[in-house]
Amino acid sequence: MRSSVEGFFRKKSIKKFLLALLFFISLFAILVTSLRPEKFDLVIGQRAPVDIYSPKDIEDKFNTERVRQKAVEGIEPVYKLNPGVRVEVNKDIEKFFLLVYKLRNDEELTELEKIEQLNSENDLNIGTVNVKTAITAPIDQLKYLESYINEIVAQNMNVGIDVEDLQKQKNSIKEYITNLNEFEAELKDLAISIVYATIRPNKFLDEDATNSKIEMARENVDKIIIKKGDSILREGEVITFDRLELLRDLGVLNDESKVDFVLYIGIAAIALVIELLIIGYMAVFNKDLLERPGRLLMIYIIFISTLIISKVIQGISIYLIPVAACSMLLSILIESRLALLINLCLTVLISIITGNNTIFMAMALIGGTVGAFSVVNTQQRANIFISGIAVSIINMITIVGIGFINSSEIMQTLTFGFYGLLNGLFSSIVTVGSLPLWESVFNVVTPLKLLELSNPNQPLLKKLLLEAPGTYHHSIIVGNLSESAVDAIGGNSLLARVGAFYHDIGKTRRPYFFKENQLTSDNPHDKLNPSLSATIITDHVKDGIELAKKHKLPVEVRAFIEQHHGDTLVAYFYHKAKTGENGDSVEEKNFRYGGPKPQTKETAIVMIADSVEAAVRSLSSPTQEKVEALVEKIIQDKLNDGQLDECNITLKDLDQIKKTFLKVILSIFHERIEYPDMNVKKKDGGKPRGTTN
Repeated sequence: MRSSVEGFFRKKSIKKFLLALLFFISLFAILVTSLRPEKFDLVIGQRAPVDIYSPKDIEDKFNTERVRQKAVEGIEPVYKLNPGVRVEVNKDIEKFFLLVYKLRNDEELTELEKIEQLNSENDLNIGTVNVKTAITAPIDQLKYLESYINEIVAQNMNVGIDVEDLQKQKNSIKEYITNLNEFEAELKDLAISIVYATIRPNKFLDEDATNSKIEMARENVDKIIIKKGDSILREGEVITFDRLELLRDLGVLNDESKVDFVLYIGIAAIALVIELLIIGYMAVFNKDLLERPGRLLMIYIIFISTLIISKVIQGISIYLIPVAACSMLLSILIESRLALLINLCLTVLISIITGNNTIFMAMALIGGTVGAFSVVNTQQRANIFISGIAVSIINMITIVGIGFINSSEIMQTLTFGFYGLLNGLFSSIVTVGSLPLWESVFNVVTPLKLLELSNPNQPLLKKLLLEAPGTYHHSIIVGNLSESAVDAIGGNSLLARVGAFYHDIGKTRRPYFFKENQLTSDNPHDKLNPSLSATIITDHVKDGIELAKKHKLPVEVRAFIEQHHGDTLVAYFYHKAKTGENGDSVEEKNFRYGGPKPQTKETAIVMIADSVEAAVRSLSSPTQEKVEALVEKIIQDKLNDGQLDECNITLKDLDQIKKTFLKVILSIFHERIEYPDMNVKKKDGGKPRGTTN
């Protein structure tokens, strides 16, 4: 059970998942602790113990509602006219006068009977006196009065009469009729009675339109927003109901069990986006990095450490936060493009934590970019301090430039600029101081590490020099060949040179079994059978790997030891075995190296350079034509044997490699090479061209 659990956690995919989860949790925890507001114990009527500021943007609902209510109070109700009411009023007036005319024309009735019948049959209830006036008044005056009443009613009802203003309108009409000179007093009273009896409200409240108008007025009122960092309460200020409710909404009261899910969801979203952005970059541009959990762990530690340091330093000044140190480290340890992305992510996160300071964002982005670019392929630790000075100058210029644009506080801006100057120096110190730690713990090969490994005083190189001097000399020449060729096709030339230095360290186990270390004509292989000799020869790869692991050489350098022979055939001893006794039973696979074949351009070039150097050294009288033909043949043999199938080297690269090898070899062996034009004398009778003293 225990072994199965251990096996589960040894799986690379599980490690990557756990590391991604750890990154998310760590980032979430840092953001929560940085953005979660301070809690207070407060009640209404208490005085604020300290100045309290808003931890985020929030609506001041109390004051917003107060302003909206004030806006609503100024809204006039919306009324609508009902035209049917006026029609009904006109019908009532017309009905009354028709009845009057009918009775007046009835000659069979006496005047008294007409009055009594009109009084009983009309629906207006206008009183006996007015009924008598309607029966006895001159007919022309009565008809004129009817038209006048209709006109007055029309004028008033066209404007609209609401319930509240009905009596006011009646009084206004009464006053108007009373002041008329066209009618006698009795007719005026009749007109007033008819109007009072018939006129009614025809303007009613339009609730839908009114409510819509009120809602529009409310919506037109802008919300009162309290910005992040704005003061909510000053020290000593009495806490009112609305301020306490605002603090409750902000989640800064200790007695609140409410969890601010919105804050946590926002933090989780930012953490997830940052993580996906980094993973996405690796998946598209650097897939190999995703397959190396150790490197991912290193990136995680550098990233999170920078955030933690930022929390500590921001108490002094945010302009001292060494974001550039992270980009410089990652540019040296991994690659500059990833360093730029990480710098962007850190700038965004630290800006969120510190309050979205525009000047800091610009400084961190520009300074981090300069830091990432300036340390690319640096080969001396002193150069990192020069990069730090460049970052310092850029930081100061950025801060002062933006500060002078946005502020008139010259001394404050200059102070911030000085902090930016210190930031670059601090970043370079952090980079130089921590770089050996990252190189050692995570076994990272940087240009600086490679230069250290190329030092002849390194234990393995010293061992190679003392115990196998011929192999040491061979390795130096292979290194020169490889470095020149890799540089010509655009690879990591320093890595190729260092890899070449160490590719044959396994020969120190049995140095005299290799030709370059044999000082006499005695060859120990003459006393061994070919199979054993082949085993001794091929074992120098395995021995070299063991020595490399023992001395903790980086994986990138160990690759040259493993791959510099691929699975090539030890041809000499194979043919010797085939031509000896039991030659038919000899299997070719027993005379091949164990591989793997070269996986990169650099290891492939070292393989070719290894063979070329040994072959050229064996030439008794090398000439330019012989060397060129030999290099061509070796490259072709490697191609035919499939040794270059697994690396991304091209035929164009191989042609450039051949030219470079030829140039370097001619310069190395110039004293031994006889040029084709050796017998051609100079015009002045001097030495042959191409010779030296």
